[in-house]
Amino acid sequence: MTAWVEGAVERGVGENASTAIKVTKPQTFDGTPSKVSRFVGACKLYIRIRLRDMPVKEQIQWVLSYVQGGSADISKENVIEEIKTREIKFETAGEFLAEIRREFRGEDEESVKVVELKKIK
Repeated sequence: MTAWVEGAVERGVGENASTAIKVTKPQTFDGTPSKVSRFVGACKLYIRIRLRDMPVKEQIQWVLSYVQGGSADISKENVIEEIKTREIKFETAGEFLAEIRREFRGEDEESVKVVELKKIK
């Protein structure tokens, strides 16, 4: 979030500053590694501006509503099960989003490919 938007929200510019700001909802995320950073960023921004007073469990469920299809479905089902059994391990939505980033970024696979490409050169 840019400093001027962050400052306006913190100062409460307007009667309902957080509801006055138009925030785009994230696009559906299917587990594609190249889309994870954009998805996580959009979720963080939306939660910070629109859902910050909502309980963490509900914030996580909101994020999960945008996780559909592909390899993301398995992870989604696991988190839903954790929520049902009250064994959720995340204290903040930010922690949950960091886990999504780690799980779907594919850093290990990407690093291996970079090393292999360097060997070819």
